[in-house]
Amino acid sequence: MSENISRSISRSREPRAISPLRRRMLDEMSIRELSDKTRADYIRHVETLTRFIGRAPDTATPDDLRAFQAHQRVAGVQPPSMNSAVSALRFFFTFA
Repeated sequence: MSENISRSISRSREPRAISPLRRRMLDEMSIRELSDKTRADYIRHVETLTRFIGRAPDTATPDDLRAFQAHQRVAGVQPPSMNSAVSALRFFFTFA
């Protein structure tokens, strides 16, 4: 195996640094014994919001959240997925 490929594989196995905000959310989900699927869904929804607003999720304003929901609707996100996102973001803003 070439040295470049070996280094690339090694880096991909290294643990990714976790921000304090993500660590707190993970800790809060653990305390409440949320299922692995719920944890993954909540993280995914917060990441989607983060990409949408282009900054840290804890800086989102009510207008950002309304715009995010409007964007989801226009993008064809189905009501159950939107409800899941609302639950995830409510959890995030309440506990993280």
